[in-house]
Amino acid sequence: MTKQPNDVVITGIGIVTCHGTGKEPHVALLSGQSGLQPPVEAERFKPYPIHPMPEIDWSTQIPKRGDQRQMENWQRLGVYAAGLALDDAGFKDDAEACATMDMIVAAGGGERDINVDTLILDEGLKRNDRDQLVNEKLTTELRPTLFLAQLSNLMAGNISIVHKVTGSSRTFMGEEAAGISAIETAFARIRAGQSTHSLVGGAFVADRDDIFLLVEGVQAHLTGAWKPLWQRDTSHGGGMMFGTVGAFLVLESRSHAESRSAHIYATIDAIEGDRGRREDGGLEKRLARMAASVGAGAGDGTLVFSGASGMVDLSRREKSALETAFRKAVLRGFGGVTGHALEAQFPLGLALAALALDTKALVPPFDAGAEAAMTTKASDAIVTTVGYVRGEGMARLSAEG
Repeated sequence: MTKQPNDVVITGIGIVTCHGTGKEPHVALLSGQSGLQPPVEAERFKPYPIHPMPEIDWSTQIPKRGDQRQMENWQRLGVYAAGLALDDAGFKDDAEACATMDMIVAAGGGERDINVDTLILDEGLKRNDRDQLVNEKLTTELRPTLFLAQLSNLMAGNISIVHKVTGSSRTFMGEEAAGISAIETAFARIRAGQSTHSLVGGAFVADRDDIFLLVEGVQAHLTGAWKPLWQRDTSHGGGMMFGTVGAFLVLESRSHAESRSAHIYATIDAIEGDRGRREDGGLEKRLARMAASVGAGAGDGTLVFSGASGMVDLSRREKSALETAFRKAVLRGFGGVTGHALEAQFPLGLALAALALDTKALVPPFDAGAEAAMTTKASDAIVTTVGYVRGEGMARLSAEG
């Protein structure tokens, strides 16, 4: 594909998973230098296992203790990962570039007051007027200061404060679809010449009691021991296993990146998000349409990074659709080794794909029972995310060299 000045290129990667912080542990994961049995916390939230947060020295990216104290872990993780991306792109100490940098964040609603949630659930077992009950407890039990601390755009606000990224700011909510829309919006703005450099991404913290309450409403979470992604079945819960993830990218126009001799990891050639009904083959039809559009021109040996949630039936359907659309592709379900990360899932997939293309990695199977070995280095990659309830996204990346 011919290079153009308004190509959207990845020049900065900030990544945190259970495997560690920064690029190095994830390059090791993608090259097979580290074990593929991921860190798992199985006892703290039993029967629900998670992939935990690694050890993090927050002060390396959030130097002021006062800034650290006023954030919850979800915000700290996002600010930390954003700082890693800015460092990696060479923007961290460039005040002028940060002042004109656009920022798009995919965010959840923050952490909840577990005591209030528990009180409402306990009282709800004794009463039938539950709408009235919720209104009573929200006006008498929920602290206004806590409510303010849950505002979704506080992550973006803290990134602006700590890293001085003060161009335009947007925050998307809506679980996996938020991460898809964040990347898609940044891509479209750069392609259209409305932006030259953007910081985009999200963060998700898995070790939260309230999140299990949320997903068990649809019986989504894996129970018992960790299993490889494609080998999960309904005898062990819903199949989804959360992981703590922070993933931010610096996206630039090619002309902007080349003007400052920045290292380019990969080019984002196309991206698309969608949503709709999934019954009667609706999911398969949308994935096929997106694959024909976004994946047009994908070559033999394309590396497909599936952000499948692990939910048993949904992930089976996604895998089948991807294998039909990309018959000669090599599939990797990265959520099996990082956990599912809702808003951060799509940015995480793009980060891993860009690292794999940049390092020309022969990525080992993440599930040896269901994924084929790579025999040649990939020159392009497809990244997908299918939300555990709704929302689908797909992007195509190509190697720079």
